[in-house]
Order: sequence, then C-alpha cells, then structure tokens
Amino acid sequence: MNRPPNPHTMTQASTPVGTHAGYMPGFGNDFETEALPDALPQGMNSPQKCNYGLYGEQLSGTAFTANPPERTWCYRIRPSVKHSHRYEKIDLPYWKSAPCIDPDVISLGQYRWDPVPHSDAELNWLTGMRTMTTAGDVNTQVGMASHIYLVTESMVDDYFFSADSELLVVPQEGRLRFATELGIIDLEPKEIAIIPRGLLYRVEVLDGPARGFVCENYGQKFELPGRGPIGANCMANPRDFKAPIAAFEDREVPSTVTIKWCGQFHTTKIPHSPLDVVAWHGNYTPYKYDMRNYCPVGAILFDHPDPSIFTVLTAPSGQPGTANIDFVLFRERWMVMEDTFRPPWYHKNIMSELMGNIYGQYDAKPQGFVPGGMSLHNMMIPHGPDKEAFEKASNANLGPDKLDQTMSFMFETRFPQHLTQFAATEAPLQDDYIDCWTSLEKKFDGTPGKK
Repeated sequence: MNRPPNPHTMTQASTPVGTHAGYMPGFGNDFETEALPDALPQGMNSPQKCNYGLYGEQLSGTAFTANPPERTWCYRIRPSVKHSHRYEKIDLPYWKSAPCIDPDVISLGQYRWDPVPHSDAELNWLTGMRTMTTAGDVNTQVGMASHIYLVTESMVDDYFFSADSELLVVPQEGRLRFATELGIIDLEPKEIAIIPRGLLYRVEVLDGPARGFVCENYGQKFELPGRGPIGANCMANPRDFKAPIAAFEDREVPSTVTIKWCGQFHTTKIPHSPLDVVAWHGNYTPYKYDMRNYCPVGAILFDHPDPSIFTVLTAPSGQPGTANIDFVLFRERWMVMEDTFRPPWYHKNIMSELMGNIYGQYDAKPQGFVPGGMSLHNMMIPHGPDKEAFEKASNANLGPDKLDQTMSFMFETRFPQHLTQFAATEAPLQDDYIDCWTSLEKKFDGTPGKK
C-alpha cells in the first residue's frame, strides 16, 4: 500500500554548505538555519523587532540553569500560545503510560511475541500506537514505555507533541515523514529518529503500511555514551546524526493539536497550521541516524563482551553507570574470538531487556525471533541461547565468522517492565517460548580434565 504524503507544502531552506539532502550533521551541535533570508537574528536572540514580522520564542529542553542548557530559539509566524486554546480530554486506549500495573497480568517470566499484524483499520500515528510495556513513573519523570506502531494513514491537519517524553522511533517496515516545527525528517527501516519532548509535529505515510518500535523516554534525554578507553572513534559517531533544516507552513486551515501530558491526552482546536517556524538556532532538535553507520567494537582474542559495548544512545539516571535507558544495536559484525562461546552467554541481569528484530536472524535465537517480533526478559530473569544455538556454538570450527544480514536492538532499563493488557492478551504472544530451553541437557561429568 503506497500512500502519498499530505498535499501540504512546507517552505524549506536551501541546503546550507556542509549539509546532506536537507539535513545538518552533528549530535548536540549548536545549529542555525533559516527558510527565508535574514529571518535569523544575528548577534542576539530577542531583537525588539524580528524580520518579516516574526515572533521570537525559546523552546527549552532543560532547566535554564542546566549545564549546558539545551534550548532552541525559534522565529515563527505566531507565538505558540496561538497554537493552544481550550483543551478537551480524549482517550487513546492503546497508548499507556507508567505506572500501568494490571493485577491480572503476570510480567515475571520470559516473553516473546510474533510481529503485531496489520488490520483493515485506518490508523495514524496516534491511533496506531500499541503500548507493550511500561516502567517507572511518567509523573516523576523516570523510566520508559515501549510501543509498537501500526500506521496506514497520514495525519491531515492533525498535530501532536508529548510533554511527557522524547520518542526514539525504530522503523521495521514502511517509510514515514515527520513534519516538525524545526523541519522535515524522512525515516525508513535501518534508521532511527529522536523526537524531543515538547516538539510539535505531524506524521505522514510515504510508503505503507508502516510498522516499527518506539521507546518513550520519560527521563533525561538520550545522549551518546561515554567511550572510556575505546577513545574517540567507532560506535555511533556524532557526525552521522542529522538535524533538519528549517521549513515552515503558512496555512489558514482548521487544525487539531493533541498533547500528551502526565499520561493523559488532550486536544485543542486552532485555525491554522502550527508548523510556522521560519528560522531557528540552538541545540534542542530532532535527529535521524542511519544505523548502517554504526561501527561495532568487539573482542579480537577471547571472551564475549557485555552487550553494553554495542550501545548507540543512553539516557542517564542519577546513578553513575546505570542508565534510565540504553539503546543497544546488534548488527552485522565479524566474530573472531578464540576458544570462546561466541553467542550471548546465559545470564541474569539487574537491567530489564526488551528486544526487537528489524531484519534477519539473531545469533542466540535462530528460531522464533522473527523480524518485527519482540522479546522481554525482565530484571533478574534468567535467559540465554536455546539448545540449537548452544550446540552450534559449542561445537563450531572457530575460524573468523561474519554475522551477516542481521539487525536487532534492545531497549534496556534499570526499572522492571510491566506488560500491558494488550501485550498479554491481544499481541501475538508465543506461549511456547519458555520451552526453547526445555531440551537443554545435563552435561556434567565429574571426570577430571573432561570437557
């Protein structure tokens, strides 16, 4: 099913020097971009009068006194108070926020799901969101939620922002366009997008139906992990993150803005498009990132490193070394370790691990974990390779071996992840997943020197 984007045009900046196809490179940079010449004030943020009759307005992603502050100055046709009127509470029954603990649902265990199938229903970015797990508390700004999105229809004169969270979007099939206040991001499988808290946008279907995963981060925003002794290179390099160039709409048309606030949804009606930022500068911005640019680092002599070595982004907590969320990527890579069991080893973990498969086969689960599927191993629940993976890895000829045509990821959090009613009863849960370890055999032999 191919559906064109909305017939709304956004006036976009000509591509500045150093950008790629309408994007500016760099993570955490202080960007500046304008869709009309001289729309961006120079040398100051708040002139007495802005060019073109624009209004200056600051969007803050941190407290004013944070070091460094994260903020973006926007120069817009109307101040955003004109995009906010009286609010009406609405219900999006499949989009849940933490705490969401159903006493009739058991979250303790090893869980795996087949891909959530598409239906005949017409679903947009809001109505097609399906929450799988929640963790922490949206009201105290800790923890996360994980979602599946199923999108067949573009948002037409409908807009959205979350006051609760930033969203990490991981497409699995189909292509989407995020028309945001700060510019346009086109997104496809093998890429991710980061949509900041408070940023207003519309989602259009470029190629559908579209399905993917979302990590809703209630806590501190995602940042690049500290590399420690790895040094300055490899993993996700800042230059590969792309921020959009300025684009705006000047349309007088009845529009609806939906806001997520403290886990509740409200709408407000306005008589124009709110995507009216003509120019902006700052470091609080959406990004896209192509995961094919991720350069994995691994062991080159013996032993299998912790999965944290594959962290793309991390959202820190107040406890050093323990993340609110880690986003971890398992992509194509060479395995060369000597005398080593190469797949992920059996373990119990203080972190709760939700995995998704974008394409291919995951090395620890050669059967059952299919593209579009998910698994959950909650805190301190044991898990690891099934028998087939164990036997293959234990008896393999350990020459250099490339794991090819594979891309899976993990949303890992320090909080327990609670299943929603949808995950427990409507999503295609694999009831026999726990049985993948049943055939593991006792191999113990007390003979000295016996392997």
